[in-house]
Amino acid sequence: MNPQELKSILSSGLLSFPVTDFNAQGDFHRAGYIKRLEWLAPYGASALFAAGGTGEFFSLAASEYSEIIKTAVDTCETSVPILAGVGGSTRQAIEYAQEAERLGAKGLLLLPHYLTEASQEGVAAHVEAVCKSVKIGVVIYNRNVCRLTAPLLERLAERCPNLIGYKDGLGDIELMVSIRRRLGDRFSYLGGLPTAEVYAAAYKALGVPVYSSAVFNFIPKTAMDFYHAVAREDHATVGKIIDDFFLPYLDIRNRKAGYAVSIVKAGAKISGYDAGPVRAPLTDLLPEEYEALAALIDKQGAQ
Repeated sequence: MNPQELKSILSSGLLSFPVTDFNAQGDFHRAGYIKRLEWLAPYGASALFAAGGTGEFFSLAASEYSEIIKTAVDTCETSVPILAGVGGSTRQAIEYAQEAERLGAKGLLLLPHYLTEASQEGVAAHVEAVCKSVKIGVVIYNRNVCRLTAPLLERLAERCPNLIGYKDGLGDIELMVSIRRRLGDRFSYLGGLPTAEVYAAAYKALGVPVYSSAVFNFIPKTAMDFYHAVAREDHATVGKIIDDFFLPYLDIRNRKAGYAVSIVKAGAKISGYDAGPVRAPLTDLLPEEYEALAALIDKQGAQ
C-alpha cells in the first residue's frame, strides 16, 4: 500500500485505536490483544492504529512495541490496515518508525515529542526527519507541544510526499480552518479530540468528516451507528446518542486526568474483552465510576 492509497482509505470511514492488552502483572498480553483485534476488525473501521495514545504508546518499552505492532499487522493482514503510533525524541521516533515499517505497518501516526517546548521550526524539522526515514504514509498529530501552523504544514507537505494526513487534537477552530483552507485536498483530515464523537458534527462542517473513535473499543456497533448518523446528517439520532451516552460518559471521563484512556479500558472489560489495568502514571476507574459506566453501556444494548 503506497502513501496515496492509504490517504484514500483514511479519507472516509471510522478510525479507531485499540487498547493494548496487559495481564494482571502489567505485561503485554498477546493472546488478549489478538482476540480484541479479531473482535473489532469486522465491524467496519477503515483503519486501526496500534500502539497509539489509547494504546498507551507512552508507557511501552521498545521490545514490547515491536511485539505489539507485529501482532496487530499479522492479525489484521487480510481485514483492516494497521497504522503504528510513533513518538518521543527525533532519533527515538525514527527508530520506532523504521521498525513499524519493517514489521509491515501500512502507515504511521506521529505523536508529539515529549516534555520540552520547541520552536515551530524545530518541530517541523522533527516531523521532516521522521517522514524522510520511511517510505510509508505518515499522519501528523497536532496536539499538546506539537502545534504546527498552516504555512509550516504546507512546507512539510512540499518536502515530504509521504506526509499524507493531519490529525487535530487541539480544538483550535481558527487554526483548523486555516489548515484546511490552505492545504485543501493535500491531506486526509482526521478529528482527534477526546472524545471525538462530541465534536464530530462540528468538524464535519469544517471539512473534517473522519475521526478516530475510542468507544469503538467497547461499543463498536454504537460507534459505527453514530458515525453513519453524522455522515448522513441524521441530527435526531446524533442528538439522542449524545444525550443518552456521550454526555454522561464525559461526566465520568472528566473526573481525573488520564481517564480518557482508563475509561476505555474499563469499557472493554465491561464488554467482555478485559484488557487489564492501565500502566502508571495512569490510574484505573474507581469502583463506583466503573459501575456507572457499566450502566451506560448496558443501555446501548447488544453490540
